[in-house]
Amino acid sequence: MGLNQLQAFTALLAIVLLQGTSQAQPATPPISEKELIVATKEAPPFVIKRADGTLHGISIDLWRRIAERLHLRYRFSEQATVQALLAGTAEGSSDAAVAALTVTADRDRIVDFTQPFYSTGLGIAVPVSESRWISISRALLSFGFFQAVLALVGIAIAVGFIIWLLERGKTEHFRGGAKGLGTGLWWSAIAMTQAGAAQNAPATLPGRIVAVAWMVASIIVIAVFTAGITSTLTKRELQGMVHEVNDLRSARVGAPAGSAPADYLDHQKIAYRGFSGPQEGLKALQAGTIDAFVYDKPLLTWLVLRDFSSTLRVLDNTFDNQNYAIALPKGSPLRDVINLPLLEETESNWWQQTLFQYLGKTEPSHRSSE
Repeated sequence: MGLNQLQAFTALLAIVLLQGTSQAQPATPPISEKELIVATKEAPPFVIKRADGTLHGISIDLWRRIAERLHLRYRFSEQATVQALLAGTAEGSSDAAVAALTVTADRDRIVDFTQPFYSTGLGIAVPVSESRWISISRALLSFGFFQAVLALVGIAIAVGFIIWLLERGKTEHFRGGAKGLGTGLWWSAIAMTQAGAAQNAPATLPGRIVAVAWMVASIIVIAVFTAGITSTLTKRELQGMVHEVNDLRSARVGAPAGSAPADYLDHQKIAYRGFSGPQEGLKALQAGTIDAFVYDKPLLTWLVLRDFSSTLRVLDNTFDNQNYAIALPKGSPLRDVINLPLLEETESNWWQQTLFQYLGKTEPSHRSSE
């Protein structure tokens, strides 16, 4: 019996020691105390760079709140493009990427994303509509209009010259040099407009054949000329007048190259011109070289209101719903650590006040159906 009691006491002592050891060790590893490198890129109003080089904005302010709660040490590393932002995060040279990053399947293959913190979509910027009289004035003063007028006058002069050659020795009013030629040109102009062509008409058979051919041809020429003017006016009125996403198929469209909007246009088989950034695209839209520019709607609205409010506008409708999130290297332990405080912050009154501060109105949160 003494031996059994000794064995039981030894087993009980081992259990107590094991429990003490397990309690002394933390259940989960602590957050790394190293200074985190947080990649970012200017994308107002989510990332805004002040004149002194400091950063603020919706995404930056959210990251600072999360980092403060978790006692994280970090420094920002600015990147020139979204591609560089994602590449650095995927390679691990950055511990996180904070900007206006849209969650897509292609991006999710190379990086991990936190819970979305903002739901939005794509928007379309178009030129501010100009008045009809301005459109007419521009059309009438265009180089194409002058080309058409010169061509019409040239044809009328050629016909008048031919009539004078055929009639100058046989018809009284076409005789003479300058006087007869002037009569021929005058009759050609009258015949072209279908007004009083019978007066001073050619009398010879060859002259009348030419006259009949010219009167018939002039009807066609005037019709083509009128159609050209109408087409020019219509084109000027419709230029930039895109009302919805379906109108993009028949318009000259621009988008930032390599961006989520460009991916959407590729998927929809909509031809577009790529730009290095939204500023370049909006300048091209302002200059009239494209009819519409597609970009993330909150960023597009911010840029238009700040720099192009007198010449451009953003359509009300939103399409291709998107979510913004923080990107992390694959398998990063920060993902589980960040998600809870991120959700708590975006459900707080502070978040609504932040959205109102930067956007001027309360925007949908990550819980929105968008």
